[in-house]
Amino acid sequence: MQARMNNPVMIIPGAMQPALALVAAVKNGSVPLRILELSHLRASQINGCSFCVDMGARELKKVGETDERLFAVSAWREAPYFTDAERAVLELTEAATRLSDRGDAVPDEIWKEAARYYDEKQLATIILNIALTNFWNRLNATVRQVAGELPKSADAKQWAAESHAHVQELVEK
Repeated sequence: MQARMNNPVMIIPGAMQPALALVAAVKNGSVPLRILELSHLRASQINGCSFCVDMGARELKKVGETDERLFAVSAWREAPYFTDAERAVLELTEAATRLSDRGDAVPDEIWKEAARYYDEKQLATIILNIALTNFWNRLNATVRQVAGELPKSADAKQWAAESHAHVQELVEK
């Protein structure tokens, strides 16, 4: 398999830095990284972005996620492994990712359930995370970014290291 082209944010001058700044802002929020990564993985599954599913699973393993929970993310409603707060985020993630699936894209009951567990700043972080995930999913799925390539390619390793360093720099500010 081969991608159609490089990710557009790597091609358009000045596009990567603002995207990474948003990523850093989300990571700098008060929502645990594990929650954000679960949301990222679920949205990526819905959108069929194999690159992001692969990367999301790897990131979750890095923060200590169990195989049982990773295997069950796509069937979280039927799995006993998730807390009520995690379920609220997963449901909000699905609604905000599948905006056209219903007349009321994010129904009040979904919103109220998430608001039971997260304050306004945390909800803002979660919503930005969902939006960013959908942004990355659309870029990667459109260009058919190949899953598993990020850890292999020398160019990708350099890009990932530079991006990670930039995000860390922004998070520490």
